[in-house]
Amino acid sequence: MCAVTVAGCEEEITGSDPGGAGATAGGGAGSGGAALAAAEALTVKGRAPKTGYDREKFGSAWADTDSNDCGTRDDILKRDLDEVRFSDGTCKVSYGVLESDPYSGKDVTYRRGSSQVDIDHVVALSDAWQKGAKYWDASKRIALANDPLNLLAVDASTNRSKGDGDTATWLPPNKAYRCPYVAAQVAVKKKYELWVTAAEQAAMKKVLSGCPGQKLPAGGNPTKAPERFHAN
Repeated sequence: MCAVTVAGCEEEITGSDPGGAGATAGGGAGSGGAALAAAEALTVKGRAPKTGYDREKFGSAWADTDSNDCGTRDDILKRDLDEVRFSDGTCKVSYGVLESDPYSGKDVTYRRGSSQVDIDHVVALSDAWQKGAKYWDASKRIALANDPLNLLAVDASTNRSKGDGDTATWLPPNKAYRCPYVAAQVAVKKKYELWVTAAEQAAMKKVLSGCPGQKLPAGGNPTKAPERFHAN
């Protein structure tokens, strides 16, 4: 996962972090917590109407925006699962184990075609639409939908309870993961210059105040998709 310490929405960010809870950037416990500081600095505005939202506005699902010849979904499965097996070469994941799912804390087995694993957009695309993405060009929306910073392999049944909720309306049942989860949402919103509602920012600050050393995740893809990708 990724966090950015600059505001420019065109800044090119490279690299990724498996699961988002490991690699970090910015001040740790000794500097007061980069995640909390970033949450406090996010722009606060009201939620815009959901009018006009459509998943296709963010391009085809799991586009290979990093040009590694694997779809984004398989990239994240390879990153987040253990005991990974492939059905063709080293791209299409056929099996794996999500050990200690971040949202539920339980182990979940992935089998292609009957999966109990979802790839979650940490910041839901509908939520992003209502907080700035409605006004972006297609390239930036496609980038957000496929950025490893904003993607996480999780237990499907737990993920379905989230819907398009933000921090004010949904947190992982696994309390041990709430600080990294909120830090990831902050990192996405900072990188893509999305705003937050007052209630959302208050919820972010409440969670992150309980872990003042929480850092921002680091890594991710550019905020513009290659020109060959298009969205309706």
